[in-house]
Amino acid sequence: MAQKKNILAINGSAGSNSANLKLLEKIGSLAGHEFKLTIFNDLKTLPHFDPELSAENPPKRIVEFRDAIEKSDGIIICTPEYVFSIPSGLKNAIEWCISTTVFSDKPTGLITASASGQKGHEELQLIMKTAMAKFEDETTLLIQGIKGKFDANGNLTDLETCKRLERFIDSFMNLVEKSNFRTNGE
Repeated sequence: MAQKKNILAINGSAGSNSANLKLLEKIGSLAGHEFKLTIFNDLKTLPHFDPELSAENPPKRIVEFRDAIEKSDGIIICTPEYVFSIPSGLKNAIEWCISTTVFSDKPTGLITASASGQKGHEELQLIMKTAMAKFEDETTLLIQGIKGKFDANGNLTDLETCKRLERFIDSFMNLVEKSNFRTNGE
């Protein structure tokens, strides 16, 4: 039996009870047989980006964050849209990684789950393309009206969203497998 892939999921929301965190937990339950999902839910603990420290002397917390990305077999970023953009905490975290190659060719899934999300989703794709992350149209997902898709108990109840999420997971795992094949020459 193949070893489960280690996937790092980054929650772009700073809210403690966010729909994005619930969505990542749902991904973990749907795909638990395929990969081990670790959710990074601590963006607000990262220091403000400082370009003078980024390359030569990054803070310990940033080194740990970068290491988690580098050691993962793939990344999923799930974020809301704030004022037609990605949240500042997520942008800050990504900025700390730009002076490195941790995102270069890293199999990546990008989810924007918000009220609208269109502009934030476009921005996230542009930023991650700049960071040289590896993603495809099938490994990006825009979920509009996310709060109305969960019931009062935090269960994802919208059937169409569940189907789209399952297709996203399948496409993401295919991308991870293809990338692993190329890397290891298997």
